Amino acid sequence: MFDVRKFAVRVVLPGVAITLLAGALASAMAQIPIPIHIHKKKRKHEVQLHHETNAIRLQRIQQALQQTYSHRYEIFGGGGYLRFRSGDYTQRNNEITWASAFNYYLNRKFALVGDARGSFGNANAYTDNIYNVYRPQINEYTFMGGVSYRFYEQERLAVSIEGLGGTGWGVFNGGSRTFQATSLGLWESGFRPAFSAGVNFDYNLSPTLAVRFTPTWVGFDFVGASGSSIENNLGFNAGIVYRFGHR
Repeated sequence: MFDVRKFAVRVVLPGVAITLLAGALASAMAQIPIPIHIHKKKRKHEVQLHHETNAIRLQRIQQALQQTYSHRYEIFGGGGYLRFRSGDYTQRNNEITWASAFNYYLNRKFALVGDARGSFGNANAYTDNIYNVYRPQINEYTFMGGVSYRFYEQERLAVSIEGLGGTGWGVFNGGSRTFQATSLGLWESGFRPAFSAGVNFDYNLSPTLAVRFTPTWVGFDFVGASGSSIENNLGFNAGIVYRFGHR
């Protein structure tokens, strides 16, 4: 017959005693102080690992910057918006734009720029003109060259400024050959000097591809009823930048 008391004395009680003894030993070992030189060695090892991690991270960032900003060429294409004055005394009108640019980098910061743009909208003509044409379609095109300077560059973001000058071509006759644009209070159609300045904000998707947003100023020297003058027009362009050709 199975004797419960004997089983408890022979098996259970020795097991409990061993468990209590192990706990006591562990508690005593935890209270034994670790020598100071072991603490210092552990701390030194942790610092070395931290420095190695930072060094690897900085090296990776430098490699990414080199891969991104060592390209010799950039191509930009996109579109945007321009707030344009179509004549000496007319109200400004809204225009949709397309824009393209080609950059040749002399070094990591400076680039030569070739730029072409087009703008399309409807002018606010004189309300009392005899032709009963009040919202004629107008187009402007610019062909400019200049320089760009990239003054901020990080792994994901770059910022540059550019200044451009060249020729502007205004088409203000509204598709009609029966009267001149000046009869509606608009500029004379033709080729005139044009200027532009802007700030490029590039968000890098990869070393070769970026999204660009450019607030821009465009100045035209078109001729109107009171002569020629530089007209200030503000807008923006946005699009894609593709980089290629490492130096």
